[in-house]
Parts: sequence; C-alpha cells; structure tokens
Amino acid sequence: MMFFSISLNFIFFSVYLYNSLGQVLCLFVITSAAAETSICLSLLITACRLGNEVNYESLITLRG
Repeated sequence: MMFFSISLNFIFFSVYLYNSLGQVLCLFVITSAAAETSICLSLLITACRLGNEVNYESLITLRG
C-alpha cells in the first residue's frame, strides 16, 4: 500500500509541475512492488510444499 501511495504522489507532482519524470518513476515503483510480491508468493508456495503449513519454523528451513 505504501508503494502505491508513493507512486500516486509522484503522479500528482508530475502533473502539478508539468514534468513526466514522476510518471516514469511511478512505473518503476509499481514494477518493483510487483517483483517483491512475486518473490513473497514464491516463498510461501515453497513453504507450503515442504510441510503443508506455513509457520516460522518452516520458513527457517528455507535459509541458504
């Protein structure tokens, strides 16, 4: 949620200042938020496959 509020601020300031740099930065912020979400989802799927439950002990076993 914080990423989207930051990107909205970028868009509002770019409209206010007549500059498109804020919109470009907004695309980068949304892309990084999507990448972070996909990594978290893949970790949860891996934890579920290891033991059909997601708890702290099963996440410790994922350390490299």
